[in-house]
Amino acid sequence: MSVTITPPKAPTAFAKPGRPARVPDRHHRGIGRWIVLAVVTAGALVMLVPFAFMLLNAFKAPGQYSTDGPLSWPSEFYTQGLRTYWTRVDFPQKLWNSTLIAGSVAVLAVAVSLLNAYALGIGRVRGRLWIVGAFLLANMLPQESLVYPLYYFAKEAGLYNTRLVVIIIFTVIQSAFGTYLLASVLGTFPKSLLEAAALDGAGKWTILWRVVLPNVRPTLAVLLVFFFIWTWNEFLIPLVMLIDNQTQTIPVALASLQGDRLMDAPTTNAGALISLVPAIVFFLIFQRTLSRGITVGAEK
Repeated sequence: MSVTITPPKAPTAFAKPGRPARVPDRHHRGIGRWIVLAVVTAGALVMLVPFAFMLLNAFKAPGQYSTDGPLSWPSEFYTQGLRTYWTRVDFPQKLWNSTLIAGSVAVLAVAVSLLNAYALGIGRVRGRLWIVGAFLLANMLPQESLVYPLYYFAKEAGLYNTRLVVIIIFTVIQSAFGTYLLASVLGTFPKSLLEAAALDGAGKWTILWRVVLPNVRPTLAVLLVFFFIWTWNEFLIPLVMLIDNQTQTIPVALASLQGDRLMDAPTTNAGALISLVPAIVFFLIFQRTLSRGITVGAEK
């Protein structure tokens, strides 16, 4: 009877006898990481160039702007443009209008998107794919093609030149995208959780609030931030629907500074700077929520 003896394996470069294998450090994976970091940093700096010009010319006197151009450094700290914009357009009123419209649209559009997606993604709706495709098609329509029908609707409904009509319009527009996105997410929702909740006697509303909502809350937070910023930056429909100075939004107020033959560039840059601050503050407040929602979505 022969006995085969297997010789011991030689130690490798990454493992020694009696010691665990050494895992390569993720921070030393090659020069590729540094190349990607350099490209991303360069792209971020390029995107910051317009903001740098805006900040540079917001505190520059009109005479110096006309003489030295937009690239010169301000010779004095000129703040008259900020005061002129603040008083000329009644900025506090415009800030309230934009905040009210964007905040209302963000909350309502998320709620409508969740209800629609719950019916399409989890509920038994016939023709689900066709309905989701219709929502996708609605997102592709340019706003220019919707202006006249929406104008006619606002006139007939007696809502023209009111903040309510803009809230209704953008709630429908934003919820179309939200429904398409959430319906795709809820279409892959684990059936075992739904069946377990149904066996425990939970109804449709209970399943929505106790099972579905806690799992899609990060996605809803991301949609809330996006809907607010998108609505805040809208220009065409508020320009058509809001003609009164007491109902106009900040982007429309910025456009009112530009005339046919004369444009006060320092005042326009100062107005753009002031108008940008609330959106930046909102983004910074919800930055952690946004990054957490994107990370959770990527992990799922």
